[in-house]
Amino acid sequence: MAFFRSVTALSRLRSRVGQQSNLSNSVRWLQMQSSADLDLHSQLKEMIPEQQERLKKVKSELGKAQLGNITVDMVIGGMRGMTGLLWETSLLDPDEGIRFRGLSIPECQKLLPAAKPDGEPLPEGLLWLLLTGKVGGGLRCDMISCTEQRAGRWLVQGIERSCHCPRPVPYIPLELHIICVVEYYVYKAIDALPVTAHPMTQFASGVMALQVQSEFQEAYEKGIHKSKYWEPTYEDSLNLIARVPVVAAYVYQRIYKDGKIIPKDDSLDYGGNFSHMLGFDDPKMLELMRLYVTIHSDHEGGNVSAHTGHLVASALSDPYLSFAAALNGLAGPLHGLANQEVLLWIKSVVDECGENVTTEQLKDYVWKTLNSGKNSSAVQFCILRSGFNTESLTVTLTPERFHWPVVPGFGHGVLRKTDPRYTCQREFALKHLPDDPLFQLVSKLFEVVPPILTKLGKVKNPWPNVDAHSGVLLNHFGLAEARYYTVLFGVSRSLGICSQLIWDRALGLPLERPKSVTLDWIEKNCKKAA
Repeated sequence: MAFFRSVTALSRLRSRVGQQSNLSNSVRWLQMQSSADLDLHSQLKEMIPEQQERLKKVKSELGKAQLGNITVDMVIGGMRGMTGLLWETSLLDPDEGIRFRGLSIPECQKLLPAAKPDGEPLPEGLLWLLLTGKVGGGLRCDMISCTEQRAGRWLVQGIERSCHCPRPVPYIPLELHIICVVEYYVYKAIDALPVTAHPMTQFASGVMALQVQSEFQEAYEKGIHKSKYWEPTYEDSLNLIARVPVVAAYVYQRIYKDGKIIPKDDSLDYGGNFSHMLGFDDPKMLELMRLYVTIHSDHEGGNVSAHTGHLVASALSDPYLSFAAALNGLAGPLHGLANQEVLLWIKSVVDECGENVTTEQLKDYVWKTLNSGKNSSAVQFCILRSGFNTESLTVTLTPERFHWPVVPGFGHGVLRKTDPRYTCQREFALKHLPDDPLFQLVSKLFEVVPPILTKLGKVKNPWPNVDAHSGVLLNHFGLAEARYYTVLFGVSRSLGICSQLIWDRALGLPLERPKSVTLDWIEKNCKKAA
């Protein structure tokens, strides 16, 4: 593993653990402690044996317990509603939204370290939470120095000092700062593609080029006991998380700017540095990127990108191969690519109705969209994520109008309330850009669209999701290239996928191999049950 031999002074961030009393009883198990006690690798090494025993106990005592009935609808309907994965880092509740290791987004905003008072949570703090189930960040400040290299790892010594750093960087992810070196051949692999290639194509190609340095692959080829699989997986995962912003920023510069590489700023944190390398240094944009990466990092294990990463990794593919596969799933119009569609649709409203669109004009445009059959490639997804009953739909609508219940940015396959990721972005906008015309349009859509979708009679979730807001915020600060937005999503998702991948290896989770059946088998075996 290549590291810089010198590191700038790093400071510890303040902890907001004192607000623990505001947490609900459901997260009382969360261990609140200063991350100064052990570094991240040592924390995991201490935790893993206990969690391995816990898994053995669950298998022994609860292995035969049923988690629900599988229906034909589930099998042919994308396995929706079917419980079939162990995913430790987050859990999605239909009413509350996502919880990261038991913490809701508002709770993360209160408890996780921030770059400034009342600032947005740092992705580094979330990474610590996803991996350990603990809130990192104490009140002590440290001068961190790389002092020794042993077994391919730099050992870190913390010396207690007072902190006067104007833009503090958290202690937790020291490794993320000193391992984000991207070799020349990665850039050459990207440069081999036409500049017109989709940003996700270039990004995924760059990730595949990073795989050349996989420590897991090297360890596996040399022969490593399976009980140690998690250690090179940990190294690969942190390397990957550290390096993907560099690769992603280069893709942006290559396609939309002059192609020059903007060096990282060692005084900045993960999210702030990503924004800086993209070419955006407005302090508010740095805060937005911290929030964006945090809330897009994980959304339990059943979505396409997370499940793909888990599936590929279950074959003992290394983190680079697994994450590249996840990115290819994320690039689909029915998953991560949806976020660019929202901004394009909102801009189409402005193009036709103007920025000062009235509520009545907006209602008319929404109905026009619903009746037009637009976004046909994403129709089935949007119908299902809104909970629409397609069986009754086919009875009342002609085929050419099958696409009508589609308003980009509204509905979700699991959620039945407004997505809390939408809510926190709305709060950010109210704080930092309340007069932005597109934000005001999004606010009007929040009032107009849900009642219209509710009138359809079959929509279980007419409320906005995370995609309804993110593009407008990015556009406000100058990142207006909607085609690139899925790359931002991909960088964020590295935290969640890689965190779970480390635990997959630590717990020894097996190769994923579900059973499939044919239509003939269903017709033959399920008629009596029906």
